[in-house]
Amino acid sequence: MTACLSTAYLPPVQWFAKLLKYEKVYVEQYENYQKQTYRNRCVIAGPNGPISLTVPIEKPETLKCLTKDIRISDHGNWRHLHWNALESAYNQTPYFEYLKDDLRPFYEKPFHFLMDFNEQLVALICELIDIEPQIERTTDYIAVREDADFRDSIGPKRDWQDDKDFKAVPYYQVFQQKLGFLPNLSIVDLLFNMGPESVLVLGRV
Repeated sequence: MTACLSTAYLPPVQWFAKLLKYEKVYVEQYENYQKQTYRNRCVIAGPNGPISLTVPIEKPETLKCLTKDIRISDHGNWRHLHWNALESAYNQTPYFEYLKDDLRPFYEKPFHFLMDFNEQLVALICELIDIEPQIERTTDYIAVREDADFRDSIGPKRDWQDDKDFKAVPYYQVFQQKLGFLPNLSIVDLLFNMGPESVLVLGRV
């Protein structure tokens, strides 16, 4: 069984659940890039509720641009802002101190292409969670795929509850007493709160 996903910045738990469920996952690189999606956005839990972090991209020269060609912008000191947001949101979690040195380098050096940045972050998180999914980029664009197609169904404007193959299994969250359980946040929320037990949570979703 194979599935196809869009590239994603620190993807949500729902996205990562597909890595465990399917034997092989293709990440789409030949689609026309779509704004306001998880392709360059993640959602974390702050002390007052969900916080969206968006990687700024350079405006393409044409109206349509392939996702693989999207470049990251250095506008607005975003790396520093994202790292500060992650640190302030998760420095009280059980595993942030253990894992921060693995993630911090991604916010200290420039990446030119969004897909490279996302791909290397996903590879690191897979290593930290201790999973070895088979992931490949697509080799061309296929509008109607024969495999499980999640390219457009996993997104901040989509209701994750519409995905019948996914359920948000509650796990410990540092602000849970104040905010209640916040489902389907970025994988780093699960990772910083649950550490090596993250894979057990993913296996139940």
